[in-house]
Amino acid sequence: MDSNQIRTTFLEFFKGKEHLIVPSAPMIVKNDPTLMFTNAGMNQFKDLFLGNSPVRHKRVADSQKCLRVSGKHNDLEEVGHDTYHHTMFEMLGNWSFGDYFKKEAISWAWELLVEVYGLPKDRIYATIFEGSPEEGIDRDNEAYTYWKQFLPEDHILLGNKHDNFWEMGDTGPCGPCSEIHFDLRDDAERAKLDGRELVNAGHHLVIEIWNLVFMQFNRKANGQLEPLPAQHVDTGMGFERLCMVLQGKQSNYDTDVFQPTIQRLAAMAGKTYGKDAKADIAMRVIADHLRAIAFSIADGQLPSNVKAGYVIRRILRRAVRYGYTYLGFNEPFICKLVEGLVQQMGDQFPELRAQQDLITKVIAEEESAFLRTLATGINLMDGVIAKAKEAGKDTISGSDAFLLYDTYGFPIDLIELIAHENGMKVDGDAFGKELQKQKERSRNAAAVDTDDWVELFPISESKFVGYDSLEADVRISRYRRVKTKNKTYYQLVFDQTPFYGNSGGQVGDQGILESDGGTVRVTDTQKENNLTVHIVENLPEDITATFHAVVDKQLRDASANNHSATHLMHKALRTVLGTHVEQKGSLVTPEYLRFDFSHFQKVTDEQIREVERLVNHDIRANFPLEERRDCPIDEARTLGAMMLFGEKYGDRVRVVKYGDSVELCGGTHVSATGNIGLFKIVGESAISAGVRRIEAVTGGAAEQFVYGLEDLLRAVQKHLNNPSIEQAVRRLIEENAEMSHQIEQVTQERIAALTQAFAKAVVEEEGMHLIARQISANSDVIKGIAFGLRPMFADLVFVGGTTVGEKVSLTVMLGEEIVAQGINASQVIREAAKEINGGGGGQPFFATAGGKNADGLDNAILKAVELIRAGISADGE
Repeated sequence: MDSNQIRTTFLEFFKGKEHLIVPSAPMIVKNDPTLMFTNAGMNQFKDLFLGNSPVRHKRVADSQKCLRVSGKHNDLEEVGHDTYHHTMFEMLGNWSFGDYFKKEAISWAWELLVEVYGLPKDRIYATIFEGSPEEGIDRDNEAYTYWKQFLPEDHILLGNKHDNFWEMGDTGPCGPCSEIHFDLRDDAERAKLDGRELVNAGHHLVIEIWNLVFMQFNRKANGQLEPLPAQHVDTGMGFERLCMVLQGKQSNYDTDVFQPTIQRLAAMAGKTYGKDAKADIAMRVIADHLRAIAFSIADGQLPSNVKAGYVIRRILRRAVRYGYTYLGFNEPFICKLVEGLVQQMGDQFPELRAQQDLITKVIAEEESAFLRTLATGINLMDGVIAKAKEAGKDTISGSDAFLLYDTYGFPIDLIELIAHENGMKVDGDAFGKELQKQKERSRNAAAVDTDDWVELFPISESKFVGYDSLEADVRISRYRRVKTKNKTYYQLVFDQTPFYGNSGGQVGDQGILESDGGTVRVTDTQKENNLTVHIVENLPEDITATFHAVVDKQLRDASANNHSATHLMHKALRTVLGTHVEQKGSLVTPEYLRFDFSHFQKVTDEQIREVERLVNHDIRANFPLEERRDCPIDEARTLGAMMLFGEKYGDRVRVVKYGDSVELCGGTHVSATGNIGLFKIVGESAISAGVRRIEAVTGGAAEQFVYGLEDLLRAVQKHLNNPSIEQAVRRLIEENAEMSHQIEQVTQERIAALTQAFAKAVVEEEGMHLIARQISANSDVIKGIAFGLRPMFADLVFVGGTTVGEKVSLTVMLGEEIVAQGINASQVIREAAKEINGGGGGQPFFATAGGKNADGLDNAILKAVELIRAGISADGE
């Protein structure tokens, strides 16, 4: 079977077992503060395990895109170095929510693996949980009994808590699991050593392929386990590993999942895969990372310097660095692999094909930027190495290595490689300590201590009534205390709520809870795993009371204005710029709206004006809100609703329509577009390759923005003392140009005069004509003097320094004969600039440097001259 057949066979098998086949959720997680990425197949069903949403389908199967590069599930450093670790991978899974349990899960796993896929029985091993006396959990005899129907006893192994007890996190649903392992070794190796001895022992050919998790317990914050009200099955089978087994390979990277990319990469690099170990690792790393990067961008996560975006940027830079170091790529190359990946996987994952241009351009820009960073880093490394050697050391300090790593983004293994090539090593222990300090600082800054939920009464889900009313009588269903570094607050969940929780780009509502015991302010409302969580600084006196919840109407109305305007603007952008425009991110607050969208060039002033005109036209048209709150997803498609990549849609959705604008949206909106009042774009910019950002204001904020522009024009008019601002500004520009021309003439005359004066003051020494001094002029004048003197003296040595304000500069110019002796102005100035606490560089004959220590300028000039004299002397000898 090829990989596509393997995936299809799995899904068809469980479809035959009455499972609903659902699409993969995006890899980028929303509305879950504990996760940045989908790192397991169960993530999209988390709210079902937690009991925050009702179960609509008791049996489900899917193939989930996963990414494991952060947190405790972090295999990044193993990727490419072994045969089976990956950043992005597919997890094939079947799920039971309170329906079947261990018997069916085990028997169906056996049926699929042996009877459908045809795996040999004697190579299969199963593990079960050995139990935990301290937790009060017995050995999983139930799973053992079912496995005995299929496997001999010596193929059923006991596993410890680390291997055979699965937990979603420090708290939450958990339970024993049964892993299925497969022995890929040849018969000769199997005869030497029984496969049972190698299960969970790290052998690359005796591997886990499927994990059957039996959700039985809930882990509380105090560590105690309590039985779940319903038992669930959560299975995960590594798609890439399954392909390796079924295709008879000994490495995931030898399957048709990765080989097409690896072979294209090998051809680009002029290498043969399998001939050189380091090049092979590089090709495996790049083939793996390409998938992670491409799918992340397709799912809406662009590389950046924060959170999930930074993780994607790290993965991309790691791939670039491997190509740069081991495959000889000095120009963008990963972007050239995207087309092949789309051809290979675009039919199974249409988001790749739809976003191919965006993915390619974003990767190309990121590669170009990092290749420039690598070049800068190598120059910095040269300086660090020279400094260490000058001090008689053969080791780069941990602090220097960490500075290159942390400040300049230079990978530590590349630092070590360059050091090794220069006969040096890196103080790895000291670097590790610096890195650990940084991690502890980050951990402490982000530390959150969260108590268990205290449940006052159970609810299946909290009903949102805020579309129809900004007030409601509510009761607190559950609450918990949350403590961060700076403050303590409480989270409340109501039986129903008029408060909108932060989601879909729209910030959460604020307001108050009123009762006989007083008033409590709700400072924010968040969505967390399908729960609407209300943030308060203090608990009400009587938490069992009935409260009157009131949303801040002014803030809600302002957010609704901005959210509805966002929909109108999205439609207008597609009209003006083209249908390639798609939302890549948004933020809706009471103050303003921000909208990120796919577009490959700057939006012109004329296009911005046209977008504003179209939106304001729709506002004046006063289109009423046409809303379908519980619309079947297929019907929404028929209505022409925009479906955004990177969003996970359920079977039933909410459709929001104003005129020709039709979108799926859970946010709050105006009853008619006329309520928005006025729409004004206040900013347009690029945030990455192929993605632009527009910021805009509406209603009262738009009115204030216009007033501000009017006030500014009046102020300018007053200063210019001319009713025609345009005419006055044009005159100022002309006058400025004339004055600049006059200043340039005066400057050139001064340079010519100073050049002649310095030519007469040149000191003739053995081997050179020297002038070295501080000069009362700016650096441009000094540069002019230096270039004026050079044609006069073939053996010129010019060292000039100046101080302007707090800036200190140094200039070195060398004649042809001096350069011919091997003296390099750039090297000279790099050393001399240390005296002014600065740095610089340039060409062999001309170099400049800047610094901050004016007191060291004389010493810098002297040092430069000494270095040049020493070079001339050495050449003479």
